[in-house]
Amino acid sequence: MATQHSRSAARVMMAPAVFLLLVWMLVPLTMTLYFSFKKYLPLRGDTVSNGLEWVGFENYVRFVTSSSFWPSVQTTLIIVGGVLLITVFLGVLLAILLNQPMWGQGVVRVLVIAPFFVMPTVSALVWKNMFMDPTNGLLAHLWKFFGAEPVIWLSEASLQSIIMIVSWQWLPFATLILLTAIQSLDREQLEAAEMDGAQPLARFGYITLPHLSRAITIVILIQTIFLLAVFAEIFVTTGGAFGTRTLTYLIFQRVLESQNIGLGSAGGVYAIILANIIAIFLMRIVGKNLDA
Repeated sequence: MATQHSRSAARVMMAPAVFLLLVWMLVPLTMTLYFSFKKYLPLRGDTVSNGLEWVGFENYVRFVTSSSFWPSVQTTLIIVGGVLLITVFLGVLLAILLNQPMWGQGVVRVLVIAPFFVMPTVSALVWKNMFMDPTNGLLAHLWKFFGAEPVIWLSEASLQSIIMIVSWQWLPFATLILLTAIQSLDREQLEAAEMDGAQPLARFGYITLPHLSRAITIVILIQTIFLLAVFAEIFVTTGGAFGTRTLTYLIFQRVLESQNIGLGSAGGVYAIILANIIAIFLMRIVGKNLDA
């Protein structure tokens, strides 16, 4: 049992790390809030040293009432939902497959997990130039082989293309978490169900899937937090065109392309609010599953 002295010593040793973490988080957040209430247009001569004009909630109103705001929120949620559906569904299938004894099992697992360690920019470039190019891409050659007209993916199916690229990158993460959960499943339960005559689908539905429920909720929670900030894949492939402009990309356009720091900061606050709402909702789901 920890004594009062050891607990005090632990707090003292943890204090520097906690302080640095708070500074690392609070300073950018404070600056974002500050600039969101100011008119800050660097190209028009506005500088922090000369003082910035206070505009109150004008930036917030302009951002939320712009014609691009709600479509960008909708696009963000569609991408997050699409990627979660693909990664969870295929992640469960791959986890079950990789859990089966096979030759070269370790090598296969490494190859399946490898895409997660590829930089988003690199993976987007590979998909754009090697797979989705309408002239020389592998998918174009596959379409021509079957006598079909190649699809111009990044313009004709732009949103589906982004979902496909991001899913390919996050599928290994879901597979790894779900594979770990499957390996913790008591084999005696499956063997007993098999001896009682339960079919494979019944064993999956009544034993394996309930066992994976906690792991699935963890995958959904972690992936959602990161997917809300998807940017590199859109920047490299479509540049926000063809209905692929997410809330994050809209903020980027306001800050860097339009050079309106105040308006972009207000958008950043909206993004924080949206992320927290979704995180709280998912945390409630995770909490219920963990208590079950």
